[in-house]
Amino acid sequence: MRGTATIRARYPKERRTPVTDVATQEMYGLIGMASARPGHARRAVGVSAQGMNACPCAQGLVREQAEAALAADGFSADEIARIVARVPIATHNQRARGTLMVGVPGTVDVPGDVLIDIVEDGMSSEIYELLKRPDELYVVDKAHRRPRFVEDSVRAMIAGVIEQFPNLPDDAFVSAHQENYETIHTHDVEAERHGLLGEMRAEIAGGAHAHRHLSIKEWLEA
Repeated sequence: MRGTATIRARYPKERRTPVTDVATQEMYGLIGMASARPGHARRAVGVSAQGMNACPCAQGLVREQAEAALAADGFSADEIARIVARVPIATHNQRARGTLMVGVPGTVDVPGDVLIDIVEDGMSSEIYELLKRPDELYVVDKAHRRPRFVEDSVRAMIAGVIEQFPNLPDDAFVSAHQENYETIHTHDVEAERHGLLGEMRAEIAGGAHAHRHLSIKEWLEA
């Protein structure tokens, strides 16, 4: 008495490189999920996109080391502050994949391109298949000026959905998941938040956290 379906596809999208404005084709993931029974149907749409995160923890250690070395070399506190503000501080980078799902009752449209932008903006920087050297500089500089942990990216995706879709009802479903592929560890790291949009709005507004997070299976079949 119930039917469910999941569809996954790869989605090519033309992008322009950030400095040289060269056309490049990027591949994204599209996800569609639906569940239906007599008198009831729900669906969710989602995307997955790659990007990169720059680790804030290691960057803080490198910054402290640089500040101590500059102080030992005779630079004043004001000069040190100016230097570290102007020069991107080194850290280790992680290529990452973020996945964002939104489930809406009824026939409300959630454009996939907007979801892709939210996922990419949640990371330290977007990445490109084709990059000239000025574009490489832009991406590396941007990432190191926006260091983020894996959980920061999930928080940013949730905030992006709330900002970009203010008219979505509180009983809409949102799932944000990110996996960072570590470069200095032999393990990878993941973070995830899923549940009702109303609960997430309350959390961001300073309310109490929900004790239990609804799963997408539960939401689809509710």
